[in-house]
Amino acid sequence: MNCALAFRAPTQSICRSPQSRGRRLLFRGEIWRRHRLASLPSRGPGSSRAKSFYNRRGGRGDSKKNVPPYVIYGFALPAASVAAAATYAYYRCLDSVPYTNRRRFIATSSQWEENIGHDQYKALLKQFQGEVLPKDHRATVTVQRVGGRIAAAAQICLREWNSTIPRSPTSPYTYTVVRSPEANAFVLPGNHVFVLTGLFRYAHNEDELASVLGHEVAHNLARHAGERMSESLLMGILSRLTLLIDPSGVLFSILLPVQTLLVQLPHSREHEVEADRIGVILAGEACYDPRSAKRVFSRMKEDAANRNGGNTTPPEFISTHPGYDTRLDFFDQWMPEALERFGKDGGNKCKAIREEMKRARRLAAEMH
Repeated sequence: MNCALAFRAPTQSICRSPQSRGRRLLFRGEIWRRHRLASLPSRGPGSSRAKSFYNRRGGRGDSKKNVPPYVIYGFALPAASVAAAATYAYYRCLDSVPYTNRRRFIATSSQWEENIGHDQYKALLKQFQGEVLPKDHRATVTVQRVGGRIAAAAQICLREWNSTIPRSPTSPYTYTVVRSPEANAFVLPGNHVFVLTGLFRYAHNEDELASVLGHEVAHNLARHAGERMSESLLMGILSRLTLLIDPSGVLFSILLPVQTLLVQLPHSREHEVEADRIGVILAGEACYDPRSAKRVFSRMKEDAANRNGGNTTPPEFISTHPGYDTRLDFFDQWMPEALERFGKDGGNKCKAIREEMKRARRLAAEMH
Protein backbone atom coordinates (compact mmCIF):
# COMPACT_ATOMS: atom_id res chain seq x y z
CA MET A 1 0.00 0.00 0.00
CA ASN A 2 1.31 3.44 -0.81
CA CYS A 3 1.41 5.42 2.38
CA ALA A 4 1.32 8.69 0.61
CA LEU A 5 -2.17 7.88 -0.74
CA ALA A 6 -3.50 6.27 2.47
CA PHE A 7 -6.19 7.76 4.62
CA ARG A 8 -4.67 9.55 7.61
CA ALA A 9 -6.15 9.78 11.06
CA PRO A 10 -6.15 13.20 12.72
CA THR A 11 -3.32 12.42 15.13
CA GLN A 12 -1.58 9.25 14.05
CA SER A 13 -0.75 7.24 10.97
CA ILE A 14 -1.52 3.54 10.68
CA CYS A 15 1.55 3.03 8.51
CA ARG A 16 4.24 3.38 11.22
CA SER A 17 7.08 0.82 11.12
CA PRO A 18 7.13 -2.12 13.70
CA GLN A 19 10.33 -0.73 15.29
CA SER A 20 8.63 2.59 15.95
CA ARG A 21 5.64 0.91 17.63
CA GLY A 22 7.95 -1.21 19.93
CA ARG A 23 9.82 1.88 21.11
CA ARG A 24 6.55 3.59 21.91
CA LEU A 25 5.32 0.65 24.05
CA LEU A 26 8.58 0.55 26.00
CA PHE A 27 8.31 4.28 26.63
CA ARG A 28 4.78 3.92 27.97
CA GLY A 29 5.88 1.04 30.31
CA GLU A 30 8.71 3.17 31.70
CA ILE A 31 6.32 6.06 32.39
CA TRP A 32 3.94 3.67 34.24
CA ARG A 33 6.76 2.21 36.37
CA ARG A 34 8.08 5.63 37.37
CA HIS A 35 4.58 6.77 38.25
CA ARG A 36 4.04 3.76 40.59
CA LEU A 37 7.37 4.24 42.31
CA ALA A 38 6.69 7.92 42.77
CA SER A 39 3.41 7.11 44.50
CA LEU A 40 5.18 5.03 47.23
CA PRO A 41 6.03 6.67 50.60
CA SER A 42 9.32 8.51 50.73
CA ARG A 43 10.63 6.13 53.45
CA GLY A 44 11.67 3.75 50.72
CA PRO A 45 11.28 0.02 50.19
CA GLY A 46 11.53 -0.71 53.92
CA SER A 47 8.03 0.63 54.65
CA SER A 48 4.98 -1.57 54.95
CA ARG A 49 3.39 -0.26 51.75
CA ALA A 50 6.62 -0.74 49.88
CA LYS A 51 7.02 -4.26 51.21
CA SER A 52 3.51 -5.07 50.11
CA PHE A 53 4.23 -3.72 46.65
CA TYR A 54 7.52 -5.56 46.31
CA ASN A 55 6.01 -8.81 47.55
CA ARG A 56 3.24 -8.60 44.94
CA ARG A 57 5.89 -8.01 42.29
CA GLY A 58 8.05 -10.92 43.47
CA GLY A 59 10.49 -8.76 45.41
CA ARG A 60 12.36 -9.80 48.52
CA GLY A 61 10.11 -8.23 51.15
CA ASP A 62 9.05 -9.82 54.47
CA SER A 63 8.32 -13.51 53.96
CA LYS A 64 6.79 -14.19 57.41
CA LYS A 65 3.24 -15.44 57.41
CA ASN A 66 0.73 -15.34 60.20
CA VAL A 67 0.30 -18.73 61.93
CA PRO A 68 -3.25 -19.99 61.45
CA PRO A 69 -5.21 -20.29 64.72
CA TYR A 70 -6.03 -23.95 64.11
CA VAL A 71 -2.29 -24.77 64.26
CA ILE A 72 -1.95 -23.10 67.65
CA TYR A 73 -5.13 -24.38 69.25
CA GLY A 74 -5.33 -27.71 67.46
CA PHE A 75 -1.73 -28.89 67.79
CA ALA A 76 0.64 -26.65 69.74
CA LEU A 77 -1.42 -26.26 72.91
CA PRO A 78 -2.40 -29.95 73.20
CA ALA A 79 1.22 -30.99 72.60
CA ALA A 80 2.46 -28.57 75.24
CA SER A 81 -0.17 -29.81 77.69
CA VAL A 82 0.78 -33.45 77.15
CA ALA A 83 4.47 -32.63 77.57
CA ALA A 84 3.80 -30.72 80.80
CA ALA A 85 1.65 -33.53 82.19
CA ALA A 86 4.26 -36.16 81.29
CA THR A 87 7.03 -34.13 82.93
CA TYR A 88 4.97 -33.66 86.08
CA ALA A 89 4.14 -37.38 86.24
CA TYR A 90 7.78 -38.35 85.75
CA TYR A 91 9.04 -36.17 88.59
CA ARG A 92 6.19 -37.30 90.83
CA CYS A 93 7.35 -40.89 90.29
CA LEU A 94 10.99 -40.23 91.19
CA ASP A 95 12.13 -42.14 94.24
CA SER A 96 15.33 -42.80 96.22
CA VAL A 97 16.85 -46.21 96.93
CA PRO A 98 17.52 -46.87 100.63
CA TYR A 99 21.15 -46.48 101.69
CA THR A 100 22.57 -45.63 98.24
CA ASN A 101 20.09 -42.74 97.73
CA ARG A 102 20.12 -43.29 93.98
CA ARG A 103 17.25 -41.44 92.28
CA ARG A 104 15.16 -43.52 89.92
CA PHE A 105 11.77 -43.61 88.17
CA ILE A 106 9.27 -46.02 89.72
CA ALA A 107 5.57 -45.90 88.88
CA THR A 108 4.37 -49.04 90.68
CA SER A 109 3.13 -49.39 94.26
CA SER A 110 4.52 -51.82 96.82
CA GLN A 111 1.15 -53.53 97.13
CA TRP A 112 0.85 -54.07 93.38
CA GLU A 113 4.37 -55.53 93.29
CA GLU A 114 3.43 -57.84 96.17
CA ASN A 115 0.40 -59.14 94.30
CA ILE A 116 2.49 -59.85 91.22
CA GLY A 117 5.07 -61.64 93.37
CA HIS A 118 2.46 -63.82 95.08
CA ASP A 119 1.09 -64.93 91.71
CA GLN A 120 4.59 -65.74 90.43
CA TYR A 121 5.38 -67.62 93.64
CA LYS A 122 2.36 -69.91 93.20
CA ALA A 123 3.24 -70.51 89.56
CA LEU A 124 6.84 -71.44 90.43
CA LEU A 125 5.75 -73.85 93.15
CA LYS A 126 3.73 -75.70 90.50
CA GLN A 127 6.67 -75.56 88.08
CA PHE A 128 9.13 -76.96 90.66
CA GLN A 129 6.66 -79.49 92.03
CA GLY A 130 8.52 -82.61 93.10
CA GLU A 131 11.88 -80.79 93.26
CA VAL A 132 11.20 -78.61 96.33
CA LEU A 133 13.07 -79.90 99.40
CA PRO A 134 10.93 -80.52 102.49
CA LYS A 135 10.93 -77.97 105.30
CA ASP A 136 12.80 -80.28 107.67
CA HIS A 137 15.61 -80.91 105.17
CA ARG A 138 18.97 -79.72 106.46
CA ALA A 139 19.50 -77.37 103.53
CA THR A 140 16.05 -75.85 103.99
CA VAL A 141 16.56 -75.43 107.74
CA THR A 142 19.89 -73.69 107.15
CA VAL A 143 18.48 -71.37 104.51
CA GLN A 144 15.54 -70.54 106.79
CA ARG A 145 17.82 -69.74 109.71
CA VAL A 146 20.28 -67.59 107.75
CA GLY A 147 17.53 -65.89 105.77
CA GLY A 148 15.62 -65.05 108.94
CA ARG A 149 18.63 -63.27 110.41
CA ILE A 150 19.21 -61.35 107.16
CA ALA A 151 15.54 -60.26 107.07
CA ALA A 152 15.75 -59.04 110.68
CA ALA A 153 18.92 -57.09 109.85
CA ALA A 154 17.12 -55.52 106.88
CA GLN A 155 14.45 -54.08 109.16
CA ILE A 156 17.11 -52.65 111.48
CA CYS A 157 18.92 -51.03 108.57
CA LEU A 158 15.72 -49.56 107.14
CA ARG A 159 15.01 -47.83 110.43
CA GLU A 160 18.59 -46.61 110.61
CA TRP A 161 18.44 -45.23 107.08
CA ASN A 162 15.22 -43.35 107.96
CA SER A 163 13.28 -44.98 105.17
CA THR A 164 9.87 -43.34 105.57
CA ILE A 165 8.28 -45.00 102.53
CA PRO A 166 7.34 -48.65 103.28
CA ARG A 167 9.99 -50.45 101.25
CA SER A 168 9.62 -53.94 102.64
CA PRO A 169 6.19 -55.45 102.05
CA THR A 170 4.33 -56.73 105.10
CA SER A 171 4.34 -60.34 103.90
CA PRO A 172 6.71 -62.63 105.84
CA TYR A 173 9.69 -64.05 103.99
CA THR A 174 9.39 -67.50 102.47
CA TYR A 175 12.46 -69.59 101.61
CA THR A 176 12.13 -72.35 99.04
CA VAL A 177 15.05 -74.67 98.28
CA VAL A 178 14.80 -76.41 94.91
CA ARG A 179 16.86 -79.43 93.88
CA SER A 180 18.64 -78.30 90.70
CA PRO A 181 22.18 -78.41 89.29
CA GLU A 182 21.90 -74.74 88.45
CA ALA A 183 23.78 -72.41 90.80
CA ASN A 184 21.30 -69.64 91.36
CA ALA A 185 19.14 -67.80 93.86
CA PHE A 186 16.47 -65.19 93.20
CA VAL A 187 13.77 -63.24 95.01
CA LEU A 188 10.23 -62.27 94.02
CA PRO A 189 8.28 -59.22 95.18
CA GLY A 190 6.36 -60.19 98.29
CA ASN A 191 9.50 -61.61 99.98
CA HIS A 192 9.67 -65.01 98.27
CA VAL A 193 13.26 -66.29 98.11
CA PHE A 194 14.24 -69.31 95.99
CA VAL A 195 17.59 -71.10 96.36
CA LEU A 196 18.67 -73.74 93.84
CA THR A 197 20.91 -76.43 95.33
CA GLY A 198 23.59 -75.94 92.68
CA LEU A 199 24.49 -72.78 94.59
CA PHE A 200 26.00 -74.89 97.38
CA ARG A 201 28.95 -75.66 95.10
CA TYR A 202 30.09 -72.10 95.79
CA ALA A 203 28.49 -71.26 99.16
CA HIS A 204 30.10 -73.74 101.58
CA ASN A 205 29.04 -72.32 104.94
CA GLU A 206 26.52 -69.99 106.55
CA ASP A 207 28.65 -66.87 106.09
CA GLU A 208 28.88 -67.48 102.38
CA LEU A 209 25.21 -68.36 102.13
CA ALA A 210 24.42 -65.11 103.98
CA SER A 211 26.26 -63.10 101.32
CA VAL A 212 23.96 -64.57 98.66
CA LEU A 213 20.76 -64.18 100.66
CA GLY A 214 21.77 -60.64 101.62
CA HIS A 215 22.07 -59.85 97.91
CA GLU A 216 18.57 -61.20 97.23
CA VAL A 217 16.94 -59.41 100.15
CA ALA A 218 18.66 -56.21 99.01
CA HIS A 219 16.88 -56.51 95.65
CA ASN A 220 13.57 -56.40 97.51
CA LEU A 221 14.58 -53.53 99.78
CA ALA A 222 15.53 -51.47 96.73
CA ARG A 223 12.35 -52.54 94.88
CA HIS A 224 14.34 -53.36 91.78
CA ALA A 225 11.46 -55.44 90.37
CA GLY A 226 9.11 -52.44 90.47
CA GLU A 227 11.78 -50.26 88.91
CA ARG A 228 12.24 -52.71 86.03
CA MET A 229 8.49 -52.88 85.42
CA SER A 230 8.22 -49.08 85.47
CA GLU A 231 11.13 -48.78 83.08
CA SER A 232 9.57 -51.30 80.70
CA LEU A 233 6.30 -49.37 80.76
CA LEU A 234 8.01 -46.07 80.00
CA MET A 235 10.17 -47.52 77.24
CA GLY A 236 7.14 -49.23 75.71
CA ILE A 237 5.27 -45.93 75.50
CA LEU A 238 8.24 -44.12 73.97
CA SER A 239 8.83 -46.92 71.47
CA ARG A 240 5.25 -46.81 70.24
CA LEU A 241 5.37 -43.06 69.87
CA THR A 242 7.98 -43.61 67.17
CA LEU A 243 5.23 -45.15 65.04
CA LEU A 244 3.65 -41.69 64.83
CA ILE A 245 6.89 -40.37 63.36
CA ASP A 246 7.62 -43.38 61.17
CA PRO A 247 4.50 -45.50 60.48
CA SER A 248 6.60 -47.95 58.48
CA GLY A 249 8.07 -49.29 61.75
CA VAL A 250 11.71 -49.01 60.67
CA LEU A 251 12.54 -46.57 63.46
CA PHE A 252 10.69 -48.80 65.94
CA SER A 253 12.71 -51.86 64.93
CA ILE A 254 15.95 -49.90 65.32
CA LEU A 255 14.96 -48.44 68.69
CA LEU A 256 14.25 -51.80 70.38
CA PRO A 257 17.82 -53.20 70.32
CA VAL A 258 19.25 -49.76 71.04
CA GLN A 259 16.96 -49.48 74.05
CA THR A 260 18.09 -52.90 75.31
CA LEU A 261 21.78 -52.14 74.86
CA LEU A 262 21.81 -48.59 76.20
CA VAL A 263 19.05 -48.63 78.84
CA GLN A 264 17.91 -52.04 80.06
CA LEU A 265 21.25 -53.83 80.30
CA PRO A 266 23.11 -50.96 82.03
CA HIS A 267 20.27 -50.61 84.54
CA SER A 268 20.28 -54.36 85.19
CA ARG A 269 24.01 -54.25 85.96
CA GLU A 270 23.45 -51.21 88.17
CA HIS A 271 20.83 -53.15 90.14
CA GLU A 272 23.21 -56.06 90.67
CA VAL A 273 25.99 -53.80 91.92
CA GLU A 274 23.55 -52.01 94.21
CA ALA A 275 22.28 -55.32 95.63
CA ASP A 276 25.88 -56.44 96.22
CA ARG A 277 26.58 -53.23 98.13
CA ILE A 278 23.48 -53.39 100.31
CA GLY A 279 23.86 -57.16 100.72
CA VAL A 280 27.28 -57.05 102.41
CA ILE A 281 25.93 -54.37 104.79
CA LEU A 282 23.00 -56.65 105.70
CA ALA A 283 25.33 -59.61 106.19
CA GLY A 284 27.57 -57.60 108.52
CA GLU A 285 24.57 -56.33 110.47
CA ALA A 286 23.31 -59.92 110.84
CA CYS A 287 26.71 -60.96 112.26
CA TYR A 288 27.85 -62.89 109.19
CA ASP A 289 31.35 -62.28 107.90
CA PRO A 290 30.94 -59.96 104.87
CA ARG A 291 34.33 -61.04 103.50
CA SER A 292 32.72 -64.33 102.53
CA ALA A 293 31.09 -62.62 99.53
CA LYS A 294 34.49 -62.39 97.84
CA ARG A 295 35.11 -66.10 98.38
CA VAL A 296 31.80 -67.03 96.74
CA PHE A 297 32.40 -64.90 93.63
CA SER A 298 36.05 -65.96 93.40
CA ARG A 299 34.93 -69.59 93.18
CA MET A 300 32.37 -68.67 90.53
CA LYS A 301 35.01 -66.82 88.55
CA GLU A 302 37.43 -69.73 88.71
CA ASP A 303 34.78 -72.27 87.71
CA ALA A 304 33.63 -70.11 84.78
CA ALA A 305 37.22 -69.77 83.58
CA ASN A 306 37.73 -73.55 83.71
CA ARG A 307 34.53 -74.21 81.77
CA ASN A 308 35.10 -71.54 79.13
CA GLY A 309 38.76 -72.00 78.41
CA GLY A 310 39.97 -69.00 80.41
CA ASN A 311 37.11 -66.64 79.52
CA THR A 312 35.04 -66.04 82.64
CA THR A 313 32.14 -64.05 81.20
CA PRO A 314 30.95 -62.51 77.93
CA PRO A 315 31.67 -58.79 77.38
CA GLU A 316 30.11 -56.84 80.21
CA PHE A 317 28.23 -54.36 78.00
CA ILE A 318 26.01 -57.16 76.61
CA SER A 319 25.43 -58.84 79.98
CA THR A 320 22.74 -58.39 82.62
CA HIS A 321 25.34 -58.82 85.39
CA PRO A 322 28.69 -57.13 85.97
CA GLY A 323 31.84 -59.15 85.40
CA TYR A 324 33.40 -61.02 88.29
CA ASP A 325 36.42 -58.72 88.39
CA THR A 326 34.16 -55.68 88.59
CA ARG A 327 32.21 -57.15 91.49
CA LEU A 328 35.32 -58.21 93.39
CA ASP A 329 36.78 -54.71 93.04
CA PHE A 330 33.58 -53.18 94.38
CA PHE A 331 33.63 -55.53 97.38
CA ASP A 332 37.04 -54.17 98.30
CA GLN A 333 35.61 -50.64 98.31
CA TRP A 334 32.60 -51.52 100.49
CA MET A 335 34.30 -53.92 102.91
CA PRO A 336 35.49 -51.39 105.54
CA GLU A 337 31.93 -50.28 106.39
CA ALA A 338 30.59 -53.85 106.33
CA LEU A 339 33.41 -55.03 108.63
CA GLU A 340 32.71 -52.12 110.96
CA ARG A 341 29.16 -53.39 111.42
CA PHE A 342 30.39 -56.96 111.81
CA GLY A 343 32.83 -55.99 114.54
CA LYS A 344 30.64 -53.40 116.28
CA ASP A 345 31.22 -53.02 120.06
CA GLY A 346 34.57 -54.72 119.82
CA GLY A 347 32.98 -57.89 118.52
CA ASN A 348 30.75 -58.29 121.58
CA LYS A 349 27.60 -57.71 119.54
CA CYS A 350 28.18 -60.76 117.39
CA LYS A 351 30.06 -62.98 119.83
CA ALA A 352 26.98 -64.52 121.42
CA ILE A 353 25.22 -64.80 118.06
CA ARG A 354 28.17 -66.63 116.52
CA GLU A 355 28.11 -69.12 119.39
CA GLU A 356 24.42 -69.61 118.80
CA MET A 357 25.11 -70.29 115.14
CA LYS A 358 27.58 -73.04 116.08
CA ARG A 359 25.02 -74.71 118.37
CA ALA A 360 22.40 -74.52 115.60
CA ARG A 361 24.76 -76.17 113.15
CA ARG A 362 25.53 -78.99 115.59
CA LEU A 363 21.82 -79.51 116.22
CA ALA A 364 21.07 -79.63 112.50
CA ALA A 365 23.86 -82.18 111.97
CA GLU A 366 22.47 -84.40 114.77
CA MET A 367 19.01 -84.32 113.20
CA HIS A 368 20.41 -85.73 109.97
